[in-house]
Amino acid sequence: MTWTWEARFVAVLAALSLSGRAAAAQGGPAAPAPAMRRAYQLDLADSTAQARAIFQGVIDTATDPAAKAAAQRALAMSYAFGGDCANTVRYESMVIAFWATREGAEPQTAFYQEGEVANEAARVCLDAGDTQAAEQWYRRGGELGLREPEPRTHPRSLWEFRLAHALGRIAARRGDTAQARRQVAAARRILDGDSAMAAQQERFFPYLAGYVALYGGDFATAEAQLARAAAMRGNERDPYLLCLLAMVYEREGKPAEARATYRRAWDLATAHNPPSAFVRRWAKDRIGGS
Repeated sequence: MTWTWEARFVAVLAALSLSGRAAAAQGGPAAPAPAMRRAYQLDLADSTAQARAIFQGVIDTATDPAAKAAAQRALAMSYAFGGDCANTVRYESMVIAFWATREGAEPQTAFYQEGEVANEAARVCLDAGDTQAAEQWYRRGGELGLREPEPRTHPRSLWEFRLAHALGRIAARRGDTAQARRQVAAARRILDGDSAMAAQQERFFPYLAGYVALYGGDFATAEAQLARAAAMRGNERDPYLLCLLAMVYEREGKPAEARATYRRAWDLATAHNPPSAFVRRWAKDRIGGS
């Protein structure tokens, strides 16, 4: 199963709440879920130091390994709101270490989650401009995901597509347009080779094409592809795509369109995840704060 961010949010709170109730029954602290919710809101309000103190407190008092890992992942995202690649990687590595302990009991879930978490760290690093760390962790994510044993719950083609998508964006950020375009072509071939996987992943292709065009200076193509991506089913509430589209409008000299689109992205950036972390950091000055 591929979890949505909303499903992860619910699962994290459920794990933390169960851990907290068990601790309270033994005379320990009350359930930390309300504290976690408060910390999420603090990150969204740019009060990351306060949020991190709360997350660290949950980590320090967690008695259940899964709940502790969930809080470590939340702390990693808190650092993402500050564009801190190194500390995001530090805490995501702890989460990967937790899932490594689950490989024997639930290998399909464990290896998939290890790959997901590594990719999550990589995305934060790329958004922060550290292409070297991003490539390292995206490659690591693919390696971990591909270790999932049979019967696989996620096909090899999914991880191959994700890596091509990532390498295309990394090349674009490095100014290597030719390599970026080769990765776009590779991603297209992978999608075309697995229709079942493509049914779920096709909506991410125009995002890649638009991203590469944006950083390659082809703003007309970038606008067309990102507008298409943002309108696709499943992407309608993705603040990151709107933020990229606003960046295109800025570069095209369309300040009114840029500001309006940044505002839409900001208003949708309410989750505790990499898209919201980037949008809140990037768009803040462009719309004069929230």
